[in-house]
Amino acid sequence: MTLQIQCLDIDCNDPDLVASFWQQALGWRRTYEEPDEIVLEPPAGSPQDGVAPDLLFLRVPDGKAGKNRLHLDLRPDDQDVEVERLLALGASRVDVGQPGDVSWRVLADPEGNELCVLAPL
Repeated sequence: MTLQIQCLDIDCNDPDLVASFWQQALGWRRTYEEPDEIVLEPPAGSPQDGVAPDLLFLRVPDGKAGKNRLHLDLRPDDQDVEVERLLALGASRVDVGQPGDVSWRVLADPEGNELCVLAPL
């Protein structure tokens, strides 16, 4: 197959704010930066480098409306520790209608884009 995913595009009003959150959350590096777009990639030489899709943060004029149709699921070693760390970085808890007994936690980045923090394997 000659088709691969290059990047996931994340629309936002403030690319620097949202990219900074994800940069700290994931420990990734900025590889491209203009006022209206920022690219994050895994650390150079890491197992994910060149394998994981880049994250591209694009400035858009409109605000977020409704639940995202695509979001990131994160798999930590310790769910409680990571949820608290992400909250300290600027994430917030959100309810998207998930039942109370699910194994994942739903959060949102500083502009309201949902993400899930899964239970460890």
